[in-house]
Amino acid sequence: MEKAQRRCFNMKPILRECLAEFLGVYIMILLGVGSMAQGVTSEGAKGDYFSSTVAFSLATTFAMYICRGVSGAQLNPAVSFGLCVMGKFHWRKLPLYAVFQTLGSFVGAATVYALYYNAIMNFSQGNLTVTGPNSTAHIFSTYPSDYLSIWSGFMDQVIGTAVLLVCVLALGDRRNSAAPAELEPLMVGLVIWAIGLSMGSNCGYPLNPARDLGPRVFTYLAGWGSEVFSAGNGWFWVPLVAPFLGALVGAALYYLFIEIHHPPLEPLADGDVLCIDNKMAEMDMNMLKSNQKDGNMDPEKPMKVKVNNV
Repeated sequence: MEKAQRRCFNMKPILRECLAEFLGVYIMILLGVGSMAQGVTSEGAKGDYFSSTVAFSLATTFAMYICRGVSGAQLNPAVSFGLCVMGKFHWRKLPLYAVFQTLGSFVGAATVYALYYNAIMNFSQGNLTVTGPNSTAHIFSTYPSDYLSIWSGFMDQVIGTAVLLVCVLALGDRRNSAAPAELEPLMVGLVIWAIGLSMGSNCGYPLNPARDLGPRVFTYLAGWGSEVFSAGNGWFWVPLVAPFLGALVGAALYYLFIEIHHPPLEPLADGDVLCIDNKMAEMDMNMLKSNQKDGNMDPEKPMKVKVNNV
C-alpha cells in the first residue's frame, strides 16, 4: 500500500491534476444529469426544473470539494480558458484539462444511462428520440427552446458564462471580498443555482463545453443517432464555442472594472514575514521535505517566508 502511495505521489503533477478534474466532472454529471433522468422518466413526479437546478448546484459544490486541493476544481474548459487569459493558469495545461473534463462528463453520462436504462426505455417506449413528446436526449445534453434562434442562444451562453467568470474571479480574489477557502465551492454552487434560476429557460444554461459535449457524444453512440448534432438547427456547436467567448468577456469585465483598480502592493521590508497560501502556489515538493512532514504541504497552514531585500 505504501509503495503504491509513493508511486502515485511521484506521478507527474499534471496527470494528478487531470485525474482530479476527471473525477470532479464525473461526479458533477452523475448527480446533475441523474436529477434530469429522474425528473424526465417520472414525468415530473420525482423531479422538475427547480429540483434539477438545485441538483446541479450541489453537484458543482461537491465536485469542487473533491478535486479543489489537487487541480483547483475548474471543472469547465471555459473557466480554465478564462483563468489562462487572466494569467492565473498555464496555457500548456488547458488542452489536457479540457480532454479529461470532457472524458469525465462522457463517463458520467454513461453511468446515468446505466442507472436509468430501464426507466428511459419505459418512458420512451424503447424509441430513443431527440425531439417529440417522449424525447430523452435532453436528459443528457442541452437543446434550445423552439422559439430560440441560434444567435439568441449564442448570446445567452456568452452572457451566462461571463456572469459565471466574473463571480468565480471575485470569489477567488484575495484582494477583494473573497469567500473563505473552505466555503468557495459552496459559493460557486450558489452562483450556478442563481444562473439556472434566472437564465435557464432558453437553452438549459450549459455554460460548460465539456458538460455538453461529453454527454452529447455518448447519446450519439448509445442510440440517439446523428440528430443529437442536427437538432435545433445544428445547436450543438453553440455550447462548445459561446462559453469560451463568454469566459473572455467575463475575464475582461472583472479585470477592467475590479482587478486593475486594486492599489499596488507595498514592498516588504527586510525581515518581514510573507505568508503564502499553499493552494495558490506551485512549488517543488522535494524542496519542502526538510520543512514539511513527509514532504506534504498542509493547505490549511500558510508557509512563512522571510524576506531579505538585495
